[in-house]
Amino acid sequence: MSSDLLTVTDGNRQASFSAANRAKRALWSVVYALLFRPSPRPMHAWRSMLLRAFGASIGRDCHVYPGVAIWAPWNLDFEDLVAIGDGAILYSMGRIKVGERTVISQGAHLCAGTHDYEDPSFQLVVRPITIGRKAWICADAFVGPGVTIGDGAVLGARGVAMKNLPPWSVWSGNPAVCIKQRSVQDEPSAEPR
Repeated sequence: MSSDLLTVTDGNRQASFSAANRAKRALWSVVYALLFRPSPRPMHAWRSMLLRAFGASIGRDCHVYPGVAIWAPWNLDFEDLVAIGDGAILYSMGRIKVGERTVISQGAHLCAGTHDYEDPSFQLVVRPITIGRKAWICADAFVGPGVTIGDGAVLGARGVAMKNLPPWSVWSGNPAVCIKQRSVQDEPSAEPR
């Protein structure tokens, strides 16, 4: 659980996050509205700089498009060459780690928080999401709290992953089921000439 979470007795009536966390999110929402969202599509370096200023770990040449909704940038960890399409939702209540050369397509939703519906106080539960390298989360797909997507795995359009997906497999549906293995699992390392 995040250190920003408070222990509360009634999750329906009290804030689950500290005042400092809420203030930081309020500042981020202003920066998002004025500087991130209206930035021209090719200005990936500018948006990466804004995310870094709010504590995100962003690798080189990442393409985070201006229409991406981000809850808490300080919970993002992107390796090199990650692409996040317009309309994607990064509900980063908990850590979201994305491996190199991974694509999160338009409208995909990564949700790192939920509530304990069995608890009478409906407590917030934060669980990190990890997506391996060279994976693809297709358009409008949903990745739930605590899920790990393996290297090279594909979650098809509108697929729902509520459990871990193994590497180099292709998943589809709600709930997602494995439909095949990827035939190209990794390219060989380039040898210097």
